[in-house]
Amino acid sequence: MDTERSDLNVSPTGYYPVDVYEVKILLAYFLARINRPVTPAQLLQIATGDGIVDYFLYTESVSQMLDGGIISLTEQEGTEYYILTEQGRKGAESFKNIVIKSVRDRIYSAGLKLFARLKAEQDARFEITPGGAGYQVRCVCKDGDITLMDMTLFAPDKEQAEHIKARILMNPSEFYAKVIDYVVDNREYVPDISE
Repeated sequence: MDTERSDLNVSPTGYYPVDVYEVKILLAYFLARINRPVTPAQLLQIATGDGIVDYFLYTESVSQMLDGGIISLTEQEGTEYYILTEQGRKGAESFKNIVIKSVRDRIYSAGLKLFARLKAEQDARFEITPGGAGYQVRCVCKDGDITLMDMTLFAPDKEQAEHIKARILMNPSEFYAKVIDYVVDNREYVPDISE
């Protein structure tokens, strides 16, 4: 459990770390918890995107972590990734309480959201084209090499087309499941002839 601290640095988004040592612990904690390779661009977006870490502190911290053997930069299939070393994993576990829990939770949450969005973008592809009196929004949902659904929806304007795309991207699996549920439960229309 975290102890009360009097030296907290607070911004409108909450507490934030202000020294390289804290940021190194936070990044090592995140990499240990997420337990997967992370590209430099992804880690930068996760750490700085929501104002969790200052950009300059971030770059200095990553540089020191690479120099100190806390993380390594490896290449897999032509893409570079940061990998937490065993030394970094031990340090993250031993010193994680130096960074308050709410900040640790924020960076982990930011990472989960980014990876969920990347998976959604991989599972659902979109094409928005003008057509007729509006726009056609083509959505192709895939699972690996299998095309689960290829559907085109009408939108009256570009803004609505982008809104449809954004809503589906929030959770493509749920969208697909609801379409399938509707198809499975759909019944023949029987008019009500009672007065």
